[in-house]
Amino acid sequence: MANTLLMPKATAVWLVDNTALSFEQIAQFCKLHPLEVGAIADGDSAQGIKGMDPIMTGQLSRDEIEKGEADPDYRLKLSEPKVRVPESKRKAPRYTPVSKRQDRPNAILWLVRNHPELKDAQISRLVGTTKATIEQIRNRTHWNSSNLVPMDPVTLGLCTQIDLDMEVQKADRGRDHTAVPSGDTLLPASETETLNPETAAPAEPEEEELDASKVFAKLSSLKSSETEDDENKG
Repeated sequence: MANTLLMPKATAVWLVDNTALSFEQIAQFCKLHPLEVGAIADGDSAQGIKGMDPIMTGQLSRDEIEKGEADPDYRLKLSEPKVRVPESKRKAPRYTPVSKRQDRPNAILWLVRNHPELKDAQISRLVGTTKATIEQIRNRTHWNSSNLVPMDPVTLGLCTQIDLDMEVQKADRGRDHTAVPSGDTLLPASETETLNPETAAPAEPEEEELDASKVFAKLSSLKSSETEDDENKG
């Protein structure tokens, strides 16, 4: 947790106007140059800046000011804050060791080919590169494109498998996962109407219907032949 002076230039303006502290003491306390404090005293600098009382803000005590006024060599000490405010942490870009920086183009090429769903910002987070470099490698305009070989960034140690999986999952959530039917499907009516009848499967032959007249004629001829045989025998 950092303990820093609030509005140092405004505090310097107030100390110049309201105390007998030396320029060096005020400069040391406000983290300014003694010449800048002198310019404030002469009215050449910090014009229009309203002085801020460090005693009111709890950053400097009256006793501390009196000690400084009594001894020009005394260095003012910032009062301990009553409330601790945690120092804000800015997320720094991923650091890549110097020994592995030459492998980044190969890792970018691998990501571009194997995970085209990843955005440039995601690739930048994984391997610590710039969008311009990613675009050059994607368009084969990189100065070393002819010598690049796709290499897994996890194997190269540029990122962890967990980081890669998380970025891929984020990219997948924004993609369209509509299922495409596979296998045999029914043809649409527009296609079946244009089919050539000759190419259609041949119909099975229908059973020939029995002709009753032919059957009776055949039976009559059989009876007449039997009658003739009986007469010849008699």
